[in-house]
Amino acid sequence: MTDLLTAGPADPAEQSEQPGNSSGHRHLGLALILICSAQLMVVLDSSIANIALPYIGNDLHIDRANLSWIVTGYALAFGGLLLLGGRLGDLFGRRRVFMIGVALFAIASALGGLAQNEGMLLASRGLQGFAAALASPTALALITTTFPAGPSRNRAFGVFAMMSGVGAAVGLILGGWLTDLDPSWGWRLTFLINVPIGLGAAFLAPRVLGDTDHHAGKLDLPGAVLGTGGLLALVFGITRTSNLKDAVTNTTYGWGDPTALISITVGVIALAAFVLYEARAKSPLMPLSIFASRTRSVAFVAMMITPAAMFAMFFFLSQYVQDVMGYTPLRAGFAFLPFCFGMVFGATASSKLIARLDPRYLSGLGTILAGVALFMFSRLQFGSVSYWTDIMPWILLMSVGMGLTFVPMTLVAVHGVRTEDAGIGSGVLNTMQQVGGALGLASLSAVAAHFVAARADVLAPKLAAAAQTGDKFGLLRLQMDAFAHGATHAFLVGAMMIWVASALLWLLLNVKHTELAGDAPEGVHVG
Repeated sequence: MTDLLTAGPADPAEQSEQPGNSSGHRHLGLALILICSAQLMVVLDSSIANIALPYIGNDLHIDRANLSWIVTGYALAFGGLLLLGGRLGDLFGRRRVFMIGVALFAIASALGGLAQNEGMLLASRGLQGFAAALASPTALALITTTFPAGPSRNRAFGVFAMMSGVGAAVGLILGGWLTDLDPSWGWRLTFLINVPIGLGAAFLAPRVLGDTDHHAGKLDLPGAVLGTGGLLALVFGITRTSNLKDAVTNTTYGWGDPTALISITVGVIALAAFVLYEARAKSPLMPLSIFASRTRSVAFVAMMITPAAMFAMFFFLSQYVQDVMGYTPLRAGFAFLPFCFGMVFGATASSKLIARLDPRYLSGLGTILAGVALFMFSRLQFGSVSYWTDIMPWILLMSVGMGLTFVPMTLVAVHGVRTEDAGIGSGVLNTMQQVGGALGLASLSAVAAHFVAARADVLAPKLAAAAQTGDKFGLLRLQMDAFAHGATHAFLVGAMMIWVASALLWLLLNVKHTELAGDAPEGVHVG
């Protein structure tokens, strides 16, 4: 990253190597800072409001059963509209769509921070998700089209992947700190902090980023409706089946919920129709040729499974350290600080090693390490857990593994994609992460719920006795015992999931590091 930040303006030869960048860019370092700041803002907002949820509910008088929509509303809009955002960037210029996305994100954040009621806040969260769907895939595509192939682009992807990985941990810390400033109004700062970042990024974009080509073609509206609607329905249904509400509302929907099952069915049918339509469309929203490469398809699958396990780690472990170990929200946020350092180390190392090692070795090793970390979390013993020996080392190992995995997988995912499809390639990659995260959390939450119920059955006599005697502390401790039992089994299944992704990478990923070093989008001559 240091080399990029100190780089001067690209020379003419280097500018000629930037595919799709008709006017060149003005400063590689500033371009990277701008793009990654916007990505950090988008990723950070997925988690920053989590700790503040109880305070938001009290201040705006939001029913506890509806609080989770502050989180899921953002995720639904973000995950469902990513493909559309990527294609809009391809057709109308990525810099332009990026500027619109970050500016709209700032406006939506201001509306959220100034919200006076539940409807205004939830509407602002949906608008934030739409804005993120515009900014995130175009940000990744701008790296592809701004930085020349080789070490420069590898380092840029390393920093971008690092920002994506540390965003969730930074969000937990920042959310806890801002909320602790003043519980009555501090939660508003979790939204308002995005306003200067978004407006600043929109202002600097035309001054730092070169414009990209505007490619001919029509916006595939039928495909947009089918694809976006299908993803929205699928993610909504998956969210309804999960136990994501437990930490806030103690309410779950489960797989027996008719709305969830209907939504998932509609989503699957719509996505099947989307694939059939895209195969025949003249200007498809998602060219199916993007899946023609086996290695790229493997990267998409791996990037669907791997973040699912990582997000599950954040979800269950953040509850564990608060509910079982008694950490305050701010202390819980700082408990994940090692994740940031590990991501920096792993992403930096992989961005340098990718010039000498094939992606399968880096990402394969990274997923093995991440699986080991999840396995060690599955061995946490209720009542005798030390943060420094039982949690911190494995948070660090998990983050290093993710850093080693994300950089080569991102490079492989955009490897060989045509210039006019770079945005949609980025959109598919981001969509895989969002949908994979929702599906993984739903599945692991179901696993946790099963083992929580099984443990509660075993503890039923003690639970009944504690309730009869009014022993609130004993009752709470037994409930936490059951939760810990479920969480550790979820960690174990998560480890198995990520090891499946690792096996796919070792067996099927055959792209060479020398190919990435000379990478250029299809149809573009480099050098």
